[in-house]
Amino acid sequence: MEDLYSDVQAGLRLKAPYALPQAMSELELRDFFARLDGENRSLKCFAGAGVYHHCTPAALDSLLARSEFLTAYTPYQPEVSQGTLQYIFEYQSMMCELTGLEVSNASLYDGTTATAEAMLMCVAAARRKKRVLISATVNPAVAQVCATYARWHGIALETVPEKDGVTCRESLREMLGSGDVAGVIVAQPNYYGIVEDHEGLADEVHAAKSLLAMNCVASTLGVLRSPGEWGADIAMGDAQSLGMPMNYGGPYLGYMCTTRTLMRKMPGRIVGATTDGNGQRVFVLTLQAREQHIRRDKATSNICSNQGLMSLHCAVYLSLLGTKGLTEINEVGCHNAHILAAKLSATDKMALAYPDRPFLNEFMMRMADGYTACSVIKAGLAEGILAGVEIAPDLLLVACTEMQTAADIERYVSFVNKLKQ
Repeated sequence: MEDLYSDVQAGLRLKAPYALPQAMSELELRDFFARLDGENRSLKCFAGAGVYHHCTPAALDSLLARSEFLTAYTPYQPEVSQGTLQYIFEYQSMMCELTGLEVSNASLYDGTTATAEAMLMCVAAARRKKRVLISATVNPAVAQVCATYARWHGIALETVPEKDGVTCRESLREMLGSGDVAGVIVAQPNYYGIVEDHEGLADEVHAAKSLLAMNCVASTLGVLRSPGEWGADIAMGDAQSLGMPMNYGGPYLGYMCTTRTLMRKMPGRIVGATTDGNGQRVFVLTLQAREQHIRRDKATSNICSNQGLMSLHCAVYLSLLGTKGLTEINEVGCHNAHILAAKLSATDKMALAYPDRPFLNEFMMRMADGYTACSVIKAGLAEGILAGVEIAPDLLLVACTEMQTAADIERYVSFVNKLKQ
């Protein structure tokens, strides 16, 4: 052991024995973790801000474990990786249908880094332009990661101000006027849950010889106008809302779709379908613009894994729900959100922060004088409810999905009515 750790300075080494408990049998270990699990409190979740509580179909876990899908970690050899390649191809096809764009990769770690990669794509496509604009209505966590990427890639990332909860188009036009903008990043729905009207935005961005990238909540693409219909060049975001458990923050899945002209600027893998010598349908890796396959300085990104398991999860989830199921989930979440927003607004404790803006399943409440978002969240915990996300001392972001019942909504409103200043 001394030889093994000889490179570690003596002052940094642990001198005492490791404080490890006695070994347990399998039965004792199961009982131990069962007791720990029993101490957890299960809260009814009304929080969102990029992570949403959706139902995971019971069949999904069984299908994820099928050996024909999971035998190949990385599909370098197509002849022994057909299951893996097929589900990636199906995943790509479904994401293209949802986003209205021509090409999907497979895939990225999460929606935050996917947005940062989209920023890099804009700059790579523009060649000499190093300036990217990001709307103030994009999730701040996403914007912060983009800022980190920008700093080390020599990109000038600037924020487009918001106006009444949406991207300020007047400010955006002025910023585009300089002619040195490589790309513009907006959200749909935005951080406040508002469904922004991006009519004509793509034309303005393209007129400035820039690219338009849209960060979208994946599940909402089942009912909202797609990025392709808005005229976006890149669509990206997190696919966690497609039935992935919240699970303390991961693993999630970053999706990215783009136009055919930008395909070779996109990181990750692309799987294609073809026929073999016997005329059978087969799948192959078509593009692999990654550092493991080509010279590091020629790679579009250093993404080294494609979150294959989560791509499979997404493909199975969408296959099980279909168009009708995804539509119904959005309809239920929208209904619950509007019912709750109306009931909360009817109290004297809070009101909609942007009452004239449309929202789907997430909305922001502004606290009345004497009340705070923190006090609502604390009161909700006592009732077994996670009431939302504090955006500011007087702003509470609330999300609804198909997972809340009418009784849950009534419980929420009931404890709010009992709040005291």
